[in-house]
Amino acid sequence: MRFLEVFLTFAPYRGMEYYYKNKSAHSEVRDQKNSPSPGPLSLPKEKRPRERMIRCGPLSLSDEELLSIILVSGVRGKNVTILARELLERLDRDNEIPPLKELSRLTGMGESKACTVAAMLEFGRRKWASGQRIRRPEDIHKLVRHHADRRQERFLCLSLNGAHEVLAVRIVTIGLVNRTIVHPREVFAEPIQDRASAIVVAHNHPSGNVHPSGEDNEITRRLWSAAGILGLNLLDHLIFSEDLFYSYRQEGALEAEAMTLDKSIGFY
Repeated sequence: MRFLEVFLTFAPYRGMEYYYKNKSAHSEVRDQKNSPSPGPLSLPKEKRPRERMIRCGPLSLSDEELLSIILVSGVRGKNVTILARELLERLDRDNEIPPLKELSRLTGMGESKACTVAAMLEFGRRKWASGQRIRRPEDIHKLVRHHADRRQERFLCLSLNGAHEVLAVRIVTIGLVNRTIVHPREVFAEPIQDRASAIVVAHNHPSGNVHPSGEDNEITRRLWSAAGILGLNLLDHLIFSEDLFYSYRQEGALEAEAMTLDKSIGFY
């Protein structure tokens, strides 16, 4: 969801209405004490999402913080931080943009906010998510690094066309705190529908240690074997944190047959 950053960069500045305008100072304090998650206004000014974005740029914000800026305000009993977190959980469960009716059912959203979020997601999908060419591991990392702050492993699959341009980026599975279980049929089902020529898989390590485990190696071997049967190229497997990544391709850790892939377009 890093295309949120570009959308937000050009958004006109408005005062952040994290609470209802009519709420008294006493009720705000009371709600913050009773709320399991404090709202942005409870933070020091320099740490609030909008101020940090102005000072450090959109890359400094998490997905949850970016969404809190888009949503602008919460509702009584649910501040914008909680609403942004619930929306992010909803978006993480779907491979496609949820229907407006589904978004508006989330308490605190309503049709207006649902339309804003859906329009932003659709515009970003059209403008930036698809069509990017993968030339090196850094290109993959830019597309997936925003998943690094999740407390559970996310296993993602990128469908690519013959020119190694991105057709789609999807979450395949969401695992436990430090492991996820992946089956080849779940990975390849939608790339086949996309008529993809190649795929890239990636997953985050919540611990921050990007060195592959034995299970990671086994998953890579199984996917490489399945890709060969299906006539698809497994271009790379990236294990990543927010700042670091391990590329099986770059480290020469894919099967020797992988090195015969066409390298006519850049790194790959």
